[in-house]
Amino acid sequence: MGVRIPPPVQNKLITMKVVNYISESFEELKSNVTWPEWAEVQRLTIVVAVFSVVFALATWGTDEVCAKTLAIFFNWIKA
Repeated sequence: MGVRIPPPVQNKLITMKVVNYISESFEELKSNVTWPEWAEVQRLTIVVAVFSVVFALATWGTDEVCAKTLAIFFNWIKA
């Protein structure tokens, strides 16, 4: 007795499922999603941009403090 091999997956069926999924997703976005007003989108975009800059500066500052602290520590050990 040989090894039983399942029949090949039908590519057409998979393609139809993917196309159906994408089609239903677009329909859902058009009919059931409440989109924000353009002014709100602009305001929130500015909030995100400002927060990103502040967070990047805070991360940079913390990195600089840690680097200088470690440099002082290793210079103290080496001396």
